Amino acid sequence: MGTSAKIKAARIAAILLLPIALAACAGGDEARSITYTDDRGVSNQPFPNNYKSEILSFMKTYLNNPVGVRDAVMAEPVQRIVGGRLRYVSCLRFIARDSDGNYREPREHAILYVDGRLDRIIEKAGEPCAGAVYAPFPTLQTIVR
Repeated sequence: MGTSAKIKAARIAAILLLPIALAACAGGDEARSITYTDDRGVSNQPFPNNYKSEILSFMKTYLNNPVGVRDAVMAEPVQRIVGGRLRYVSCLRFIARDSDGNYREPREHAILYVDGRLDRIIEKAGEPCAGAVYAPFPTLQTIVR
């Protein structure tokens, strides 16, 4: 390909790409601020309808000794910012037995949901559970492996 043919091809490419580049610049700030993540973004999370049954299933494997859980209380899922992302968070507080059978102090846990399903647990849930409204959760006290 000769020099004049290369220049002509470059001009045609520039002419074809210019509208695409201008369209990208024309979008408002709102369009550019959207962040896409592997969990459908930050503002479109569905409510976790099966949160109680998912928590019970998870706690059966999470607790070293699920027998004898005391004073279990839970807050219904609410939307909170966790790690810079909007999530449904349910807070859980209970007293569990250690592996030696002794009871430890009550601990607060934050249960995070992504796409309506239990994603993970935060063991020291100070900020995500600040101001949580707890209600008794006696079902947690009756789980057995």
